[in-house]
Amino acid sequence: MPTTPDYRAMLAIAVEEARLGLAEGGIPIGAALFHRDGTLLGRGRNRRVQEGDPSVHGETDAFRKAGRQRSYRDTIMVTTLSPCWYCSGLVRQFGIGTVVMGESVNFQGGHDWLREHGVAVVDLQDEACIRMLGDYIAAHPEVWHEDIGED
Repeated sequence: MPTTPDYRAMLAIAVEEARLGLAEGGIPIGAALFHRDGTLLGRGRNRRVQEGDPSVHGETDAFRKAGRQRSYRDTIMVTTLSPCWYCSGLVRQFGIGTVVMGESVNFQGGHDWLREHGVAVVDLQDEACIRMLGDYIAAHPEVWHEDIGED
């Protein structure tokens, strides 16, 4: 009988990545890709500020670090916030089966669209994630708006 993975433990790895990114002077967004059995495949963080590369979002970093997989249907993308459209597209393109978000208060990305297209979406409404990103947005609105493609 299948058991539900420990989403909170998985989120802790994404939060750790977000905190590393913040300590590096970047945007505190972290992610991790897991097999549904709980095996960590890859972890990453938003490094667009650190590397000057707008394509290095937390989810894309974790995805790249996971390396090639034969299939992504049995994987879980765990991220500290609702995935943006860019990262939601990655989830759909590769058929990632589940997305676990730390929060959707500070940013409402593509999670409803993902649900509409059959992706299982879990929103943990984690207070630490809400506070960490909210504090960052308040302190650095110009960097945040750049990250999400707003003027």
